Amino acid sequence: MAKKSAVNRNQRVKKLVQQYAAKRQLLKDIANDESLPLEERFDARLKLAQLPRNGSPTRVRNRCEITGRPRAYYRKLKMSRIALRDLGAAGLIPGLVKSSW
Repeated sequence: MAKKSAVNRNQRVKKLVQQYAAKRQLLKDIANDESLPLEERFDARLKLAQLPRNGSPTRVRNRCEITGRPRAYYRKLKMSRIALRDLGAAGLIPGLVKSSW
């Protein structure tokens, strides 16, 4: 099990990302639009820099929904390899057969 503080921090970052997503996208669109004047694009970049750093989607760490483990994460299943193996061995994942020989 991962540290509770790390999992909680990641949840706060996810919340901030959702909160600032629309504003961040609007400013990025303005900053990347080459048809606009240079000053307006530069102001958009400055406003983008004023937004909280944790509002950026790249700050979110993919973590296992079950254990909170940050590594060996399967995006499609939203869980780590270890949790997948445990649930598969218990027969809780349909269609998954744990191999053993």
